[in-house]
Amino acid sequence: MTTINNLTALDVVSAGDQVPLYSNSNGDARRASMTAVQTFVLQGLADSITFVTQYSAPSATGFSVTIGDGPESTWLVLTPVAGYAAGTILLPPVATCVEGQELVCNCTQVVTALTISGNGATVTGAPTTLAANGYFRLRFEPVAKVWYRVG
Repeated sequence: MTTINNLTALDVVSAGDQVPLYSNSNGDARRASMTAVQTFVLQGLADSITFVTQYSAPSATGFSVTIGDGPESTWLVLTPVAGYAAGTILLPPVATCVEGQELVCNCTQVVTALTISGNGATVTGAPTTLAANGYFRLRFEPVAKVWYRVG
């Protein structure tokens, strides 16, 4: 069997390229395409993101919802009693935010004027209104200290 140091180096990897790996379920060495490896890695990354669920049921226009401090991603379930003219979501303090932290928010009622406060961070692409059953997703990037809308 050739040792890895004797193989020719590859500078560019394509989806159909093959990589050797040990298959625990088969008990021996097998090969897998880069596409299969990519799918496996991406699925693992998606599964590693956990969300703390936070509920809020505002009962008046001008409401304010503060997202809990900490490095956890948050799923905000916003269920206003009725449609409101204004509301604010205050993100965690920038000092407690970490790379890849997310806020996912869904709202059951209309909020005509929505403000997303970065709490020391910049917020790029935040919605300024929410329709009934509307939603959005923000992700934090720590170098520039920016929450970007990603969905």
